[in-house]
Amino acid sequence: VQLQASGGGLVQAGGSLRLSCAASGSILSISTMGWYRQAPGKQRELVAMRTNGGSTNYVDSVQGRFTISRDSAKNTVILQMNSLKTEDTAVYYCTARGARVYWGEGTQVTVSS
Repeated sequence: VQLQASGGGLVQAGGSLRLSCAASGSILSISTMGWYRQAPGKQRELVAMRTNGGSTNYVDSVQGRFTISRDSAKNTVILQMNSLKTEDTAVYYCTARGARVYWGEGTQVTVSS
């Protein structure tokens, strides 16, 4: 499984960004897709995950601001990030779980004050 993320960038606090992650390869093995993030000097943390059945899980700090969705036809998972805060600044990593855990390259999200 290969994961290609896109959509990071620089935005002011209160703004929005949309991250996309396209999966290719052995996608039938994937049961869950989502996003982690890692800020400078901090451990990587789960941001949001979505199962094939539609169940979602969010870290408390993004609940109500971020929405994860999946475009099955395009094998893509999308993270819509609204009301962004400076503390959301991090490198965001797409991940997929199947036979094992797969990771995409990170995409930088920077939220300025």
